[in-house]
Amino acid sequence: MTPAPAARAEQEATAMADPATVSPGTGTGSSGTGSATVSPDSGARSPADRDAGTAAAISPEPGTHSPTSPDTRTAAATPDPAPSVRPAHPDTRDADADVVFGRLRAHQSAKLALTGRFAGRGAVETGAQGARVQLSDGRSMLDFGSYAVTLLGHRHPGVTAAVRRQLDVMPTSTRSLANPVTAAAAECLAAYFGGVLPKVYFGLNGSDAVEVSVKLARLASGRDRVLAVNGGFHGKTLGALALTHSPLFRAGLRGCAVDVTHIDAADPGAVAREAARGDVAAVVFEPVQGENGARPIAPEVLRRWTRDARAHGVFAVADEIQCGLRRCGERSVALAEGLAVDAVLVGKPLGGGVVPLSAVVCTPQLYAPLAADPFLHSATFGGHPLSCAALPAALTAIEERAAHGAGLATAIEAGLRTLAARHSRLVRGVTGRGLLWGVDFAVPHAAGEVVVELANAGLVVSPCLSRPTTVRLLPSLATTHAQLAEALGILDGALTLAGSAVTV
Repeated sequence: MTPAPAARAEQEATAMADPATVSPGTGTGSSGTGSATVSPDSGARSPADRDAGTAAAISPEPGTHSPTSPDTRTAAATPDPAPSVRPAHPDTRDADADVVFGRLRAHQSAKLALTGRFAGRGAVETGAQGARVQLSDGRSMLDFGSYAVTLLGHRHPGVTAAVRRQLDVMPTSTRSLANPVTAAAAECLAAYFGGVLPKVYFGLNGSDAVEVSVKLARLASGRDRVLAVNGGFHGKTLGALALTHSPLFRAGLRGCAVDVTHIDAADPGAVAREAARGDVAAVVFEPVQGENGARPIAPEVLRRWTRDARAHGVFAVADEIQCGLRRCGERSVALAEGLAVDAVLVGKPLGGGVVPLSAVVCTPQLYAPLAADPFLHSATFGGHPLSCAALPAALTAIEERAAHGAGLATAIEAGLRTLAARHSRLVRGVTGRGLLWGVDFAVPHAAGEVVVELANAGLVVSPCLSRPTTVRLLPSLATTHAQLAEALGILDGALTLAGSAVTV
């Protein structure tokens, strides 16, 4: 029997682990050319246009030594750094794949090295632009993965320019003085959601946002229990992990820090029943479950949940870290559906695919504990100026490409449904919304075969660890219609090859 995606990845990578057996450039598909020139989207402004008249170079203060001219009084007495601590590859374009895999094995995880070798067919990523990733062997791959981070594609010129400008002015914060960039980013994000959720807390990743929202809900309500949804994924830190449904991520842990009850996504009355006990602080849900195979929760169920939550004094938190910010069409899926939520959690593309950033955007009632004591929850790099400088540029770019995204969403849904019908023996169905889609296979080993063939042909996707029968496709707003057609063609070919190799 052919193994599921994770096991198949390890098996394939093990076979490739000997550098002598690796043949970079073989097995490539239509996207496996290293000579293609990647251009920014036609609708995107160039870095020169965005940078005109801004970000003048900062000169050293009078009397100080230039960074390029070390003080000769001390330079002779300063020993060279030991070879073991010198930067390994200051430019990733010079990366040697086997050296990279060796370092991963030695200092991180042998399995991580094996998985990476499998995914790149012996090569490593060395650069990216738009919807394409360049590899160390000269090939390129279309990126329909990156776990939803690269909604704007790679290196969006407006976002990178904003980050460079901030880097030249003040890349970090004292954390004691007020920072105007962070304050402006909070105002911008609250306005983006129409001002109905005026309070903002900034974190670095999705788990940060989940942890803070649950902490605030428990403090503001005086209650302890939290409701989460079967199939949901909310992160892997201990508190967020309690909300994550799959036992796969909790293996070896006897318990987590939060009292959580999981409810079924098809049970409209679940919140009312649980809240009637009087101990529920919050209900946390993904309007479209990403890790569970790009599965939307029925809007009528969500409306009932949020209505019942409000009636029982329970905070309703929409985790849109993967599905929000127009990944699924709307700025906020929950707000567009008219749900009475107390918070929307956003992340992944919030930093434009350039810097890490997440946020809790919420009501004053939920935020009240932090308003009373702003040091109740803080992080050294929360609201970091570089990340917050990226936020307005990222939101602007997302809105500029929203209409293009709607067209892509229509095209990918039609294309995937056509392929599902064509390969009905292998494909059980497709689920999703907007630019977040899952292809669900009849058996896990079919998904494994398809992932192998997609890697061979040059298409990056995101498997679902907690639903191994499903493969996720997350095209970016930088994807052209021609690139979408190319990706669907690669998927069609992979389904054909897998269909001949898999017994269902």
